[in-house]
Amino acid sequence: MGKTHYFKLTLLIFTFTTLALIFIFNVGSPETDRSIPTPRGPPPVCPSTISDQAITPLKNTKHFLVSAFMDQRRNGFDIRIIGMFRRDSIQPLHCLFCCAGRLGETTPTTVLVHSDHFGFPFGPTDVMCRIPQDCDPTHVTLLTQPRADNKSNYTWIPIRNKKTSGKHEEKMNFTVCISSLFGDYNNVLQFAQTLEMYRLLGVNRVVIYNTSCGPDLDRLLQSYAQEGFVEIVLWPIDKHFKTTRGWHFSQYGGEISYYGQNTKLNECIYRSMENSRYVLLHDIDQIIMPYQHSNLMSLMDTLQQQHPNVGVFSIESHIFSNKCFDVSGRFKLPQWSSVTGVNILEHIYREEPNRQEFHPYKMIIQPRMVEQTSVHVVLKTSGAQYTVPPGVCRIIHICSCGMKPIEGLHEDKRLWDFHEELIPNVNKALKKVGMLTEN
Repeated sequence: MGKTHYFKLTLLIFTFTTLALIFIFNVGSPETDRSIPTPRGPPPVCPSTISDQAITPLKNTKHFLVSAFMDQRRNGFDIRIIGMFRRDSIQPLHCLFCCAGRLGETTPTTVLVHSDHFGFPFGPTDVMCRIPQDCDPTHVTLLTQPRADNKSNYTWIPIRNKKTSGKHEEKMNFTVCISSLFGDYNNVLQFAQTLEMYRLLGVNRVVIYNTSCGPDLDRLLQSYAQEGFVEIVLWPIDKHFKTTRGWHFSQYGGEISYYGQNTKLNECIYRSMENSRYVLLHDIDQIIMPYQHSNLMSLMDTLQQQHPNVGVFSIESHIFSNKCFDVSGRFKLPQWSSVTGVNILEHIYREEPNRQEFHPYKMIIQPRMVEQTSVHVVLKTSGAQYTVPPGVCRIIHICSCGMKPIEGLHEDKRLWDFHEELIPNVNKALKKVGMLTEN
């Protein structure tokens, strides 16, 4: 056999072998081929940093962000960002969205500083903006420039309430918003009694904004949080602001009024908008008490039937001085003697409000009908407002603020109507955290 013929034969064998191997690898193992994923574009680019704080500084500004909510009740807007802004430093801002893992376009904002800022440099603020087209937003932040820089490390806040338009099945009837817990407040007994009183009245959840409190109260709060009745929002406002307990800047100084109470009340309304039919806005030592109904639901069913267009019900506050004690001593219970705090069942003497002067009211609201609130009045609402007669419902405010002698007070034993259920429930809560004596 000649060399030429041998070379041609070898080349032919090599060619057939190569083609056979290619066929085997590409056709012979289809299962293996299907297991290899097809590339689907670049991986998600956002978020890189998500704020897990209730108060988030906004870069390149003097402002702070709190939370963001879907809110399509106002024409032309989709998102409401709640914040605390320096009022003399408002500048143009732009919403930047994370659209399901990709960086979206920016949209311009409208900045709305609330009218009730009491003269302080910082005030509660809403930032409104639209969602860009073809964007399913999960997170948002604010920029001082109209365009995003792909190289920047943005701090995002999640968008809540992604279904504020249209009907939604309500999960709860009543949420209580406790906006101010700070200092060394350690009034354990009154707080346990108040929470259990809420339960008996039909409250489903209590949201508490906690800057600081005493160790015993903290233990009780954690217990209620574990069972789901209390939601604690950590509020370290003293790390960002010169805080004050006062209401007017000219008298008290500081940077923001009363630990940012107005901001917290607004945040709580939006936090509750999708899961609570009514929101109660009042203080930690107050109970909104029906006097003609056995619980809050019966009260509100009656009021709503009589006033179907009302979204804000104002409730008059009545002081029960904790300096004046029931002389019978009926509820001076020995098992509570070692528990820190005030026993609300011992204080049955009520002051009549001086209605010739400013007298504070607190509120029961329908959150979907409220845009902005202050402490005692709603600032923007789509519904009517109604002042509930005190004979129907009033606030029991048990505090050390009473000034009148006992001879000028009214006896009011409404709390005693609940004592058969209230006392064992309080005992159970205190025993759970080891604060109840055996006897």
